[in-house]
Amino acid sequence: MLVLITYDVNTEDAAGKKRLRQVAKQCVNYGQRVQNSVFECLVDQAQYKLLQTSLLSLIDPQKDSLRFYQLGNKYQSKIEHFGAKTSYEPEGVLLV
Repeated sequence: MLVLITYDVNTEDAAGKKRLRQVAKQCVNYGQRVQNSVFECLVDQAQYKLLQTSLLSLIDPQKDSLRFYQLGNKYQSKIEHFGAKTSYEPEGVLLV
């Protein structure tokens, strides 16, 4: 299933900047950054729960915000992209 993850981490202090880096690093392990604080992650249910638990343990719920949008397995018809940065195919071949 495709999950869209968005976050807003308060970076007014060093601890917030560290949380921001940790959240982004964890998201990179599971998906593709599509905007500064937005990731598309193609995961199964078990991976989703692991990722969600991991991210929730990193943020400060009094200062930070984290959102998960489950687009499901038929996500292709739910996404429209306009403007700069070409879209990518999450299930396509990844060349490094």
